[in-house]
Amino acid sequence: MTYTFLGPEGTFTETALLKVPGAREAQRVPATNVNAALDAVRDGTADSAMVPIENSVEGGVTATLDAIATGPELRIVREEVVPITFVLVARPGTRIGDIRRISTHGHAWAQCRGWAAANAPDAVHLAASSTAAGALALLDPASRPGDAAICAPIVAEEHPELEVLATDIGDNPGAVTRFILVSRPGALPPRTGADKTSVAVPLPEDRAGALMEILEQFAARGVNLSRIESRPTGQYLGHYFFSIDVDGHVQDARIADALRGLHRISPQTRFLGSYPRADGARPVVKDHVTDDAFASASDWVNGILGG
Repeated sequence: MTYTFLGPEGTFTETALLKVPGAREAQRVPATNVNAALDAVRDGTADSAMVPIENSVEGGVTATLDAIATGPELRIVREEVVPITFVLVARPGTRIGDIRRISTHGHAWAQCRGWAAANAPDAVHLAASSTAAGALALLDPASRPGDAAICAPIVAEEHPELEVLATDIGDNPGAVTRFILVSRPGALPPRTGADKTSVAVPLPEDRAGALMEILEQFAARGVNLSRIESRPTGQYLGHYFFSIDVDGHVQDARIADALRGLHRISPQTRFLGSYPRADGARPVVKDHVTDDAFASASDWVNGILGG
């Protein structure tokens, strides 16, 4: 197996990848951005890619939501949730009061903005492609790095030449990020009873009630939505698709029936995968939307047609 992930080494994404059985022993290749990671899977350079998709503070990772919803189809086969903690690092001899530019990824900055305002009020954010990239740039003065960087503790542990100026600087101590492992289409992960299904649903028409028609496909079948976000297609104003996660597996009758309904309304609906939930939580399924209930209803109608 060859895995790729949003690099460089030392990112939270690599931490998520290392939770996958066998990943430590496999070849791991960092990618410069989410699109590069997914394209490596599409062209066969890598078997799977680990990328971030959702943060408990900032919401969806738009680069991933957009990249997986377009281009040759991919499948989500696994998710991992990683607690997020941050440290402030700099070159030796740097004092917090001297810092004017802090380099890090935008999501990390959003989660540490309060700490920065209180402790380094004169510092501004210098965008980096990842938390690790911002920190490692400090080791290369030619790259015109910031005065300090916000990164994962593992980066500081692996690079003792960086000095840790502050630890646990996140504004929300309970922050987590959800990551997805993506592969080319193939056999689905088996149903566990604690699963999640993801789809991308284009809005067929920009009119009153269009979104309600989409949501009704889930509500009528007792399917709970765990996440829904709108994203522009980029074609023209008012043209959106919805990135949706629901509780259940496509092998569940209620999920399969909801997807049939979605496809009738929006034929360009993209199935992104059914996979085990990282938290193992099982949904509450009412009696009238169980597999047995769907089977009984189908038998009833078949009996009518056969009579």
